Amino acid sequence: MLGPIFAATGLLIITGALFFLRATLKTLPFNFWVVNIMELAERLAFFGSRAVLPLYMIAGADQHGLGISYAEKGIIFGIWAAFQCLLPIVSGGFTDNFGYKKSLYIAFTLNTIGYASMAFATGFWTMLGASVMVGTGTAIFKPPVQGTVAKSVQPENASIGFGMFYWVVNIGAMLAPIMAANLRGNENNPTWHYVFFACAAVTALNFLPTLFLYREPEVTGAGKSSLTVFKETGLNLLHDRKMLFFLLISSGFWLMFMQVWDLLPNFIDEWVDSRDIAPAFQAILGDSALTAAGHVKPELIVNLDATAIVIFVMLISWFMARFKMMVSLILGMALATVGFFGSGFFMTGLPVAAMMLVFSLGEIICSPKFSEYVGVNAPPDKKALYMGYSNMPFAFGWMTGNFLSGPLYDLLSSKVRFTKLYLTEQLGVPAADLAGLKDGDMSLLLSAKLGLTPGEVTRLLWDTYHPWQIWALLGSVGFISMLGLFWLDRTYRSASKT
Repeated sequence: MLGPIFAATGLLIITGALFFLRATLKTLPFNFWVVNIMELAERLAFFGSRAVLPLYMIAGADQHGLGISYAEKGIIFGIWAAFQCLLPIVSGGFTDNFGYKKSLYIAFTLNTIGYASMAFATGFWTMLGASVMVGTGTAIFKPPVQGTVAKSVQPENASIGFGMFYWVVNIGAMLAPIMAANLRGNENNPTWHYVFFACAAVTALNFLPTLFLYREPEVTGAGKSSLTVFKETGLNLLHDRKMLFFLLISSGFWLMFMQVWDLLPNFIDEWVDSRDIAPAFQAILGDSALTAAGHVKPELIVNLDATAIVIFVMLISWFMARFKMMVSLILGMALATVGFFGSGFFMTGLPVAAMMLVFSLGEIICSPKFSEYVGVNAPPDKKALYMGYSNMPFAFGWMTGNFLSGPLYDLLSSKVRFTKLYLTEQLGVPAADLAGLKDGDMSLLLSAKLGLTPGEVTRLLWDTYHPWQIWALLGSVGFISMLGLFWLDRTYRSASKT
């Protein structure tokens, strides 16, 4: 009964919002809707892979995973972030000079091959190669799509147009983990490769609207070279200290946001007993929502973020429009920080799920305001250049977060490491006796020696080693960013009065 009620409530809220906005939505041209279809498919593939990659990379050979370390996983995600977020500085000029359609064809080709390659990855280097290919393809995909959206809106419908685009992005992000959870199987019958093949197939489908529906936008004048864009970006930021500080401060939010996707699934998988909320997820999504042990699959708990955004973003954005921009930024950052820390502070499913909803509320309030702040504070003759800055905090936060979180998780939160420590330091088991054991076998050995159930062993390790500390450490970045927003507002508001 819970599933139909939840679905009907969400559908009612979304339908009401679309009906209220119907007059404005009719003013958006055909090309706008075509690129929204492309964006939805691209996000479905992107977040479909990201939903399971943290688990797949860490899973051992007995689970048909890659069996790499958290530090290696962090390196892969960090390099992926660098290609995906920094290459648009170059690929934007490439699109203007080479053509929008041709850029899209190249992007879809790279991403299709990249996702398919993930299914055949055997370790660190092959997964890194596949990830770089997807990152490069996505970097080429973004400028023509975002450029088409920008060309499709007018001042009177720009807010609704970009809001609709943001909403579509989150529809893809919401559906992706559901697709992945259905395809990846469970620990008794892992089928990770089905997810990556599905992502490749969804990406390949984007060739159809590009070929038959998409219309090449008019390009007025020759596009600037990549070197020129890079120089202009650097020089302007050096002269605009207020904008430079804002970009650095706001990167703290994106560090937290991407660790929700890249690290939290691993933490939930190792430490959280989610059987208390399993009946609710099972009622809505069926048996595929659960692991063989009866827990909710981690990617579906994380997916509460995107689901809440799809359902509530229009309503909350309408309500928050009455407040000053900086109020929304600080409030959203505060809520996101609380939700981020809280999602890693508990061992049971309900409070973790509740904290994910708190994080999503913070994201809804502050995330759209980052781009709005950049646009409002841009000089009139440099709007386009400044809007290009809005990707920089995401890039810096995503890269920094993954390069830090991998080694930190190995040190502060790895259940496998803590199991070894307890066996060797507390029970005196020689390290040589553990060398040939699989991760799961070590947990069983510790359970047998202590006479405890696996759940009781997890609680013992939690109380002994406090793995939640990593979320306090990473969450402190959000707290510092919130204080930075206070400082920025007070400093430059005072400066404007003198």
